[in-house]
Amino acid sequence: MLEHEASIRIAVFIGLLSLFTLLEWIRPRRKLLYSKTKRWLNNFGLLILDSIIVRVLFPTAAVGAALFAFERNIGLLNYFNLRPELSIILAVLALDFIIYFQHRIFHQVPALWRLHRVHHTDLDYDVTTALRFHPVEILLSMLIKIIAVIALGAPPLAVMIFEVILNGTALFNHSNWKLPIRVDAWLRLFIVTPDMHRVHHSVKVSETNSNYGFNIPWWDRLFGTYCSQPKAGHLDMTIGIKEFGPEDSIRIDSLLLQPLLSKPIVKTDRE
Repeated sequence: MLEHEASIRIAVFIGLLSLFTLLEWIRPRRKLLYSKTKRWLNNFGLLILDSIIVRVLFPTAAVGAALFAFERNIGLLNYFNLRPELSIILAVLALDFIIYFQHRIFHQVPALWRLHRVHHTDLDYDVTTALRFHPVEILLSMLIKIIAVIALGAPPLAVMIFEVILNGTALFNHSNWKLPIRVDAWLRLFIVTPDMHRVHHSVKVSETNSNYGFNIPWWDRLFGTYCSQPKAGHLDMTIGIKEFGPEDSIRIDSLLLQPLLSKPIVKTDRE
C-alpha cells in the first residue's frame, strides 16, 4: 500500500469528490448564493497551487517522516512493543487530536488566523470549500504534521490511513449534501457531519469558534467547543466572515493577498 500511496490518495480523492459533487446536485442542503463556476475555479486553483508547493518543499511529506522515524526507531510508539494494529489505531487517534488543537490555535493566534480566514471567507459552503486553504497555512500544517509524526513514531501505514481519512472526511463534512436529520444525529456521534461543521463557518463569532473537528467529533464535546446547531438555522445562517464580501473572497489573487490585509478591501453589511 505504501508503494502506491500517491495513487491511492488521488483515487480516493477523485472518487469522493465526484460522489459528493453528485450528492450535492441531487439533494442540496442550501441554495448557493454566488457563482459556482467562479468559486470552483478559484478554490481548485488554490488546491493545485498548494499541491505543487508542498510537493516541491516536502517531497516525501508526512509518510516520508514516518518512514524516517521507523528506520531510526525514534518516536513515542517505537519505544513500546505494541501490536501493529494497536499502534496504528493510537497513531490515527493522536494525529486527529493534534489536528483538532492545531485548528483551535489557528483561530486564536492573530497571525495564524489571517492565514486560516482564507478558508472561512468562502461565501458559500460546498465540497470545494474543503480545498480552499492559503499555501502558507498548508506549509505550516505540513510542518506541524511532520513534527507530530516523528515525535509519535507513528507507523507509516497509520499516517497514510490518517491522510486518506482526513481528506475524505473533509470533503464529506464540507459538502452541501442534505442528510436526513435522524441520520445526521446518529452519524455525528462518530464522525463530523456537514451540518455539524457548517456551524463552524457561520459569520457569528461564537459559532465560528466551535466545532473544530474535521474527522472525529469527540474532541469538541470533550473540550467544550461543541455547538449542535446554528442559531439562525442551516437555511438562514450566513456563511463566511462578516467584513468580507465577494470582491475579496472569490478571486485567487485576492485570496493569496488576504493575510496581508488588516482590514478587508471592501466592507459589506453582511450579517
